[in-house]
Amino acid sequence: MVRNSEAVRALVQRVSEASVEVAGERVSEIGPGLLVLVAAGAGDGPAEAEWMAGKVARLRVLPDEQGRMNRSVLDAGGEVLAVSQFTLYGDATRGNRPGFTAAAAPEEAEALVERFAAELRALGVAVRQGVFGAHMHVALVNNGPVTIWIESPVRG
Repeated sequence: MVRNSEAVRALVQRVSEASVEVAGERVSEIGPGLLVLVAAGAGDGPAEAEWMAGKVARLRVLPDEQGRMNRSVLDAGGEVLAVSQFTLYGDATRGNRPGFTAAAAPEEAEALVERFAAELRALGVAVRQGVFGAHMHVALVNNGPVTIWIESPVRG
């Protein structure tokens, strides 16, 4: 599988509930909706964060009245828990210790993750967040299970 090294990446999980703890304290939680683990790549900008927010907000993975994946988090009034996870850029093709050189620098990544969350809110999605750069314990009840990998399109 060839992966785009210039893309915001997201691992989206449909959840019944999810939460984040930092240093033993619960800092964020949601009920039914989406847990989104999100990472920015080196060279990413606001356009990639905006594209990803639109994709996540409109992704039809929540059940309709017949139980079919046909509703978005916007349609269902669900919540999003956005958690920054640079390790989505882990490259373990050589050796057994992943490298992270394709991930954006922390200050750039933080700005893009914040932009992603702000764009979701602007679209009308209720968003909670993890704590950027913190060691977090993320708990979730995966509903389905449904897990979707998304990358923003290649620029240029």
